[in-house]
Amino acid sequence: MDLNSASTVVLQVLKQATSQDTAVLKPAEEQLKQWETQPGFYSVLLNIFTNHSLDVNVRWLAVLYFKNGIDRYWRRVAPHALSEEEKTTLRAGLITNFNEPVNQIATQISVLIAKVARVDCPRQWPELIPTLVESVKVQDDLQQHRALLTFYHVTKTLASKRLAADRKLFYDLTSSIYSFACSLWNHHTDTFLQQICTGDEAAAANSLERTLLSFKVLRKLTVHGFVEPHWNAEVMGFLHAVFERLKQFLECSRSIRAESICRDRLEKTIILFTKVLLDFLDQHPFSFTALIQRSLEFSVSYIFTEAGEGVVFEQFIVQCMNLIKMIVKNYAYKPSKNIEDSSPETLEAHKIKTAFFTYPTLMEICRRLVTHYFLLTKEELTMWEEDPESFTVEETGGDSWKYSLRPCTEVLFTDIFHEYNQTLTPVLLEMVHSLQGSTSVEDTNAILIKDAVYNAVGLAAYELFDSVDFDQWFKNQLLAELQVSHDRYKPIRRRVIWLIGQWISVKFKSDLRPVLYEAIRNLLQDRDLVSVLFFLNVSLPVDDFEFRTDQFLPYLESMFTLLFQLLQEVTQCDTKMHVLHVLSCVIERVNMQIRPYVGCLVQYLPLLWKQSEEHNMLRCAILTTLIHLVQGLGADSKNLYPFLLPVIQLSTDVSQPPHVYLLEDGLELWLVTLENSPCLTPELLRIFQNMSALLELSSENLKNCFKIINAYIFLSSSEFLQMYAVDLCRSFCELLKDITIEGQVQVLKVVENVLKVNPVLGPQMFQPLLPSVFRGIIDGERYPVVMSTYLGIMGRVLLQNARFFSLLLSQMACELGQELDEILGNMIEMWV
Repeated sequence: MDLNSASTVVLQVLKQATSQDTAVLKPAEEQLKQWETQPGFYSVLLNIFTNHSLDVNVRWLAVLYFKNGIDRYWRRVAPHALSEEEKTTLRAGLITNFNEPVNQIATQISVLIAKVARVDCPRQWPELIPTLVESVKVQDDLQQHRALLTFYHVTKTLASKRLAADRKLFYDLTSSIYSFACSLWNHHTDTFLQQICTGDEAAAANSLERTLLSFKVLRKLTVHGFVEPHWNAEVMGFLHAVFERLKQFLECSRSIRAESICRDRLEKTIILFTKVLLDFLDQHPFSFTALIQRSLEFSVSYIFTEAGEGVVFEQFIVQCMNLIKMIVKNYAYKPSKNIEDSSPETLEAHKIKTAFFTYPTLMEICRRLVTHYFLLTKEELTMWEEDPESFTVEETGGDSWKYSLRPCTEVLFTDIFHEYNQTLTPVLLEMVHSLQGSTSVEDTNAILIKDAVYNAVGLAAYELFDSVDFDQWFKNQLLAELQVSHDRYKPIRRRVIWLIGQWISVKFKSDLRPVLYEAIRNLLQDRDLVSVLFFLNVSLPVDDFEFRTDQFLPYLESMFTLLFQLLQEVTQCDTKMHVLHVLSCVIERVNMQIRPYVGCLVQYLPLLWKQSEEHNMLRCAILTTLIHLVQGLGADSKNLYPFLLPVIQLSTDVSQPPHVYLLEDGLELWLVTLENSPCLTPELLRIFQNMSALLELSSENLKNCFKIINAYIFLSSSEFLQMYAVDLCRSFCELLKDITIEGQVQVLKVVENVLKVNPVLGPQMFQPLLPSVFRGIIDGERYPVVMSTYLGIMGRVLLQNARFFSLLLSQMACELGQELDEILGNMIEMWV
């Protein structure tokens, strides 16, 4: 492709490719696709996106095509790979000028340079790093920023390579530039702090951006650039400096307006500081030993004492809590039961932890977690009132503990309590004892404190097993608190029912179940949505080993009705799934005794199925409910067929996209439907059309597929085989070519079942399979379980259809070129 003549043509087509008119856009895209493999095309693209006078959209598109081309054609072994001559020219052109004025395009150029570096640096591109190092020193703000942005993306990409040779190259690179990276970061950091002191916020914002980028480079070098970083004084010096810089930046936040752009960038930088510590701890736990004491002192000081007031923000608190949690739980810091088996590094780390977590420190952490961080906020209480369902979903797992404050505090409490339960159990029990008796509905703070303490007791349920007589507590106090109906007591009702849910699987007498059922029924009747949902989300009183049907039956009708009403009332998919799960468990537990009460549910499920068309996980919950419903209704489930069979048809049709989510449950529903069917209806017979494609998948669902086939055979072999035997035999022949031994046996067992129930038609229908069975016997199949099945099949043919066996014998004698007596003798000899 001649650059001079091609540039104009390519530029015109790129302009057309940015059009909103599909009649113009589509041909342009096709033309660009054809040019992707043309020599010189990427040189033309480079000239276009580095020409700042051209339209931004055209340049943006040129960058994207160039970046995608690197993935496809840059490696030497790729089909239509770029020539080495063109790549040399392109590499030189990419780092000639770092002066891109558009941020988005600059980022894309940095990323594509990093993509090239992943393949070529340092061997084919030794000048890249030196050029970047020199470019970040220039005084021009734009060039310096763009070079620093590229430096970061290149470092990030090279750090992600995992092959041993690549790791060695990155170690060498790190050792050569680490000092420079440290000085660069310190320079930009000092500049930023000086500008903040003088009140020059605009200049400070630019310096902070450079501080952030240089720190990102250092993060990758520090975490991934050393085998044993604790032996490098510069690395450890940098990590210790992180704590000082953190303090300086946190203090800076006092003087920056909340709505300022600089404030947002400052918080991002502060979070990045903590990420460096977390990453280093994760990758180099023993190298981190020297930082344990300082990390704990720093984190505890800022989030559990007055030192952090006015400077800490939520995401910073989360990061500090994650740091404490990772130190507390780190297996590298836990000695073996036999101390002699522990490494000196482990013992040293454990010694530091033990010295830090004294009784006063642990007590203060525990108290602050419970009485400060566990308290419901005004925003949460408002959300509760305005949207109780969303509040419940968010509270019970809407966010990951790593990123959201409330889950993070609860996980930290659980981990610390588990690690130091002997120290903390008396502290928590003292807090519980101070809250005995009912709390005044007028004292909002006391209610929130009780909610928080009960939360702690629920989270620590397993640790408190021997220290709390939960049955007595339930009877003497918790039950009474459930019965306080005042609106302001809602948090306690909710927390008490949640607390019971936590303890049911730990320590709860079976004899108290009826009293609990009564309490849950009252909550359902009172429409206390949050309390009920909290309980359902945590533990199900019908879904554990202690459940006794006779205790639950007196409440079955009312509970089922109320749960069904709740199912209709809630609107969010997650909530509907939880309620459906409970209903499914109830149906499964009481089995046939559910029949008088399921009419309303049977009528509602088709509507819910239709409404959940875009929500496959909810449809999975509906399928599970239908499975238990069919089992509970038995032969009466035939009345559900108008709804049930189309559901099975859709769920097991591999040509329909939802099958990815629904297939496993759909197959189980299909199977239980057949198992409970009194006869084979034409509609049931019709949905077997889905089976051929399912067998072709050869997935983990094959076992259920074979069970379904067997169910059809035993329901009505003649009707079923006349319609599907040819397709089934073809599928089996294909399967046997490439399937495990266990799978082969499953296929052969189906054939044996056909012969068992239909000895006349069976051999004829599966005739194409039988010669391979015969050969397997004669050749002495080496897997005993397969040989056993071969013999079972041939034995049935011989005993039940001697005429067909004679024909088969003649066929095999002809194929193998042997006499009848000889081949029969060989078979009998192998048999005996």
